[in-house]
Amino acid sequence: MMARSALQHPEMIYDVAVIGGGPAGATAADYLARAGYSVLLADREGRIKPCGGAIPPRLIRDYAIPDDLLVAKVKGAQIIAPSEKRVDMPIENDGFVAMVDRESFDPWLRARAAQSGAARVSGTFTAYRRDGGCSILTFDTAEGEQHIKTRFVIGADGANSTVARLAVPKAGKPKYVFAYHEIIEAPQASPHYDPLRCDVYYQGQFSPDFYAWIFPHGKTASIGTGTAHKGFLLRGAIGALRQKLALDGYKTIRHEGAPIPLNPLKNWDNGRDVLLAGDAAGVVAPASGEGIYYAMLCGEMAAKAVGEALKTGDARALSSARKGFMKLHGRVFFALGILQGFWYRNDWLRERFVAMCGDADVQKLTWQAYMEKELVRREKLAHVRVMLKDVATLLGFGPKLEKRSG
Repeated sequence: MMARSALQHPEMIYDVAVIGGGPAGATAADYLARAGYSVLLADREGRIKPCGGAIPPRLIRDYAIPDDLLVAKVKGAQIIAPSEKRVDMPIENDGFVAMVDRESFDPWLRARAAQSGAARVSGTFTAYRRDGGCSILTFDTAEGEQHIKTRFVIGADGANSTVARLAVPKAGKPKYVFAYHEIIEAPQASPHYDPLRCDVYYQGQFSPDFYAWIFPHGKTASIGTGTAHKGFLLRGAIGALRQKLALDGYKTIRHEGAPIPLNPLKNWDNGRDVLLAGDAAGVVAPASGEGIYYAMLCGEMAAKAVGEALKTGDARALSSARKGFMKLHGRVFFALGILQGFWYRNDWLRERFVAMCGDADVQKLTWQAYMEKELVRREKLAHVRVMLKDVATLLGFGPKLEKRSG
């Protein structure tokens, strides 16, 4: 159903229409509404993205996420090699990675945007055109076809963005990983499951070029995988993983699948009135597949860019969103892309990658960078040691793993 304000004012011209109510779109709508702009937030009902749900402490602080949305707080990860050898990666100093369930997290973000003043519309975006100096957007809703007028558009409608296809022809297409997960009831007394630990499987049988995961969600757990190989049977791989770990007897509550982009697009705006954000802009980290923090930051930066364009009347401000994002995280995305492209290619390399994850310097830098989303420049000697150990591992002189049971 369309928001009451949209129906009551059919000739209203919004300052901004945000299409897509995931973390990027909801964050953008909330920011702009709090800044005093008239905002329409549009989203499709029943959409839940497949997602492990991990968020770092930096996100919780920056975006004021309440504790009751955190379904679990994990204290570390376990990395499993093709040989079944395992590496533990504990988080030091009482730190934790929080877990959220997108079924409740995304609606909360949309509700916060509405409380800040954003109008809501539930429907599918189908068409875009320009007329009289503003954008005319068409939605299919329960009440039929509806048209909305707006000065600017933020497209946060996912990897297969309709906004990008219709309004940003130079955006290009990112490299995709096709992700699938099953939410199951949390295993009880299982040797293969720890409610305070994320398990990551670097095994070709479960993903030929990415990884499979088991992430705790409190009363439930997410078991998923991803791959860029279109012929790989994702559901079959998860079924085999569950059977292998004796988790196939636990109830499946729901399942989702979707493409996940792994490279920021070269262009996020059309130079006039449309700007992309979140998955639509391609801001999911290669290698890790992490997207929630980057989506929300991208949504905020998109909102600031549109706010500047509204204030100055200069659409060139839209390009500042991508420039700002890439200045902050472009090097990290580039490095992670190289890491995935090299170490995830086959089980021989994956075995050595997992061995490298057992190194204390690797673990320290990995957790520091993940938790605070910044490169740890002060640890120069640790970076040098990691580089040397990386080369040694590739040449076969690196650490050896001891096989352990789950």
